[in-house]
Amino acid sequence: MKTKHRLYPALMLLLATGCSTPITGSSHQKPYPLTVCLVSGNKLDSMGDTISEVYNGQEVKFCCEPCVKKFHAHPEKYLPKITR
Repeated sequence: MKTKHRLYPALMLLLATGCSTPITGSSHQKPYPLTVCLVSGNKLDSMGDTISEVYNGQEVKFCCEPCVKKFHAHPEKYLPKITR
C-alpha cells in the first residue's frame, strides 16, 4: 500500500509533463516566417509578450494563451498558414 502512495505523485508529474505538444530539438526547427499570430492574425506582441513553441519541428508564435489553446485543439487548421 505504501508503494502506491509513493508512486502516485511521480505518476501525476509524468502525466502533467507528458501531455504536452510533441517538441523536437531546437537545432532542427523551422523558423516562424510570419509577423502575426498564427491563430488570430494579430500582430505579435499586441497582447503582451509573444508565446513561442515548437510543434513537430516547426516554430509557431502566438499573441496570447487563448490562441495557444485554439491551436492545440486543431493544429491541422492553422499550420497550412505557415507554408502558404
